[in-house]
Amino acid sequence: MTEKRGGQSNRRTSKKAALYGLFLALALVASWLERLIPVSPGIPGVKMGLANLVTMVLLYTVGLQAACAVTCARILLAGLLFGNAFSISYSFAGAILSMAVMVLLRKTGLFSVTGVSIAGGVFHNVGQILVAMAVLGMSALIYYLPFLIIAGLAAGTLIGLVSGILIRRLSDVIRNVLAE
Repeated sequence: MTEKRGGQSNRRTSKKAALYGLFLALALVASWLERLIPVSPGIPGVKMGLANLVTMVLLYTVGLQAACAVTCARILLAGLLFGNAFSISYSFAGAILSMAVMVLLRKTGLFSVTGVSIAGGVFHNVGQILVAMAVLGMSALIYYLPFLIIAGLAAGTLIGLVSGILIRRLSDVIRNVLAE
């Protein structure tokens, strides 16, 4: 009897690892595509945040632990593959602050997926500016923040709308995969 339970536990763990690996691969491909298709409104460092689609889907379908694990792995791997130590540190700062804000807003139940995503986009940029100010020792970078807030609003809206569609379409499938 315990062998059967252990086998089910191992199978569930394997499915979870495979699912996380799949989402990590999707996030890395999104990061790579974003580098290939530069969408720059003339503001250096502004990106659409395509990989955040994966973060939002995981946050709403699997939970915070999965979203954080995949996001951290994606930031590290994407930084090593496509960036540098600075891009990794800026991305981690933005991710930590945006994830904290998104989790808090989601828990209130007052915000839609798009609203949570918009806040995540804005606070990701706030986190990056704060780290850039600390690393570079330039408080004047705060004047760049309004432009980044506007970019975060736009990107957060787009990612939120697409995430909402993906969450509706994938949540049952993901839960069924994890429940089997």
